[in-house]
Amino acid sequence: MKKYANKEELKDVINNTFEKYISEFNNIPESLKDKRVDDVDRTPAENLAYQVGWTTLILKWEEDERKGLPVHTPSDIFKWNQLGELYQWFTDNYAHFSLQILTAKLKENVTDIYAMIDSLSEEELFNPHMRKWADEATQSATWEVYKFIHVNTVAPFGTFRTKIRKWKKLAL
Repeated sequence: MKKYANKEELKDVINNTFEKYISEFNNIPESLKDKRVDDVDRTPAENLAYQVGWTTLILKWEEDERKGLPVHTPSDIFKWNQLGELYQWFTDNYAHFSLQILTAKLKENVTDIYAMIDSLSEEELFNPHMRKWADEATQSATWEVYKFIHVNTVAPFGTFRTKIRKWKKLAL
């Protein structure tokens, strides 16, 4: 997994991958947001719903911990061995929105993640055992907060950009 020198580098990489990813939706007509194509596992709306879902969860984990509430990762409803059901929940709860609303919500979440990063010290972001939610989410490994941010922003923005580009090639 990529290591980052500091907060600014992490935010820059998130921004770069996010801007490339989100720009792929600029020329997709709303009328095709739910169109399925062979060899691509998600529609454009489902693709965005996945991103909105995970970024919303990261923000909720941190917000709940700051409020002193118990944090259940990955969510209050699902356990780590139920990711398929969680992904379906993302689709059910977000994919019915327009592409415009989904992209706006994702942009808002990314902006809030930047603010979250800014609110953390370098130590809280890059050292292990600085957030209870990060420790409890991984039972067999130690993950720093930045790894959760990376895995739920940078990594899927790249992977899902490839998927939406393939969808566009086949559907448009």
